[in-house]
Amino acid sequence: QVQLVESGGGLVQPGGSLRLSCAASLPLFSIYNMKWYRQAPGKQRELVAGITRSGTTNYADSVKGRFTISRDNTKKMTYLQMNSLKSEDMAVYYCNAISGSSSYWGQGTQVTVSP
Repeated sequence: QVQLVESGGGLVQPGGSLRLSCAASLPLFSIYNMKWYRQAPGKQRELVAGITRSGTTNYADSVKGRFTISRDNTKKMTYLQMNSLKSEDMAVYYCNAISGSSSYWGQGTQVTVSP
């Protein structure tokens, strides 16, 4: 059974940092493009960052220069380093693995940014 398990969320003050992790039980992890999405209360889920199987990254304009996505294929892990956090970054963050017609989601991890 394929599972994606996010961790690393929590409460942080504005300007602080968090590192989210996504552990994947995918048999062929390296072929998947990995993405981080987030969903704030009352808002649609939005793409935050993505990393292709070859390591090419892309970011939402709102997080460019502050967030960094990375992956470790040997450990089947994807990370999202979040720096200079703002109140508007507060959301549930989800990990997504996608390859062709296959798409898997984690259960999400809450990020709260508050003084």
